[in-house]
Amino acid sequence: MKKYIIFILAFVLMSAPNKAASTIEGYDVVSELSKDNITLYAKKMNGLYQDFKINFKGEVYSRPFWRNVTNPTYAPEMYYEDINKDEKKELIIILTKGYGTSVVQEEVYVYRNTNGLIDVLVDNPLAIIYKNVKTKLSTERAEISVGEKVYTVDIAPLEIPPTNLFDNVAFGSITKYEVKDNKLIVRVDCRISPAGYIGEIVIVYEYLDNMFQANSIEFQPANL
Repeated sequence: MKKYIIFILAFVLMSAPNKAASTIEGYDVVSELSKDNITLYAKKMNGLYQDFKINFKGEVYSRPFWRNVTNPTYAPEMYYEDINKDEKKELIIILTKGYGTSVVQEEVYVYRNTNGLIDVLVDNPLAIIYKNVKTKLSTERAEISVGEKVYTVDIAPLEIPPTNLFDNVAFGSITKYEVKDNKLIVRVDCRISPAGYIGEIVIVYEYLDNMFQANSIEFQPANL
C-alpha cells in the first residue's frame, strides 16, 4: 500500500507542472496554437491588452510593451509556418494597435527558434511604398506607378469635392498583415481623401539578407 501511495504522489507531482503551464495567473489567453503548444497571454488594462507573454513550447517570453485592442474582432493572430523557406517554422504574431472608421493599424512580429525565440526584422511597409511607388493626383484621376507599371484611376465616381482632396495619394490608414501560402503579406490602403478609398498596395515579403524585404509590390484598384 505504501508503494502504491508513493506512486500516486509521484504521478501527481509529475502532472502538475504541465497543468500549471497552461495558465498564467492574472493573464488572459488571447491567442493559441494548441497543436504546436504555443499560447499568447496578456493583461487587460485601461481598455487594452498589455504586458504580453508568449508560452512557446513550455518556455515563457515577456513582451511588456506590446499593445492590442480588446475588441474580439481584432484579437491577436498567430501563425507557425515556414515563411523563409529554410524548412524550419517561424512564429508570426500580428497585433492590432488601433481601429476606427476607415482605420485599422496592425503590426507584425516574426521569430525564428534558435536556442530560444530570436526576432527577425520585417521592413516597414510604408518605407517600402515610399521607395518604390510614385503617385500623382488631380481632380479627375489618380495615377499610381509601381516600377514600370502605371495605374490610372478615374475618381469621378467618388464625387469628392476638390476642397476635400488630399494633395496627393495617401497610404497607411489601414495596414493589415496575413500569412498565406507560407508567405508574409501586407495590404496598405490608398486614399485621396479621408473617405476616398481607391485601392490598396499589396506587398509580398521574402527573406533576404537576414530580414524580410519586399519580393513583389502590386496596386490593386478598388471597384469604384
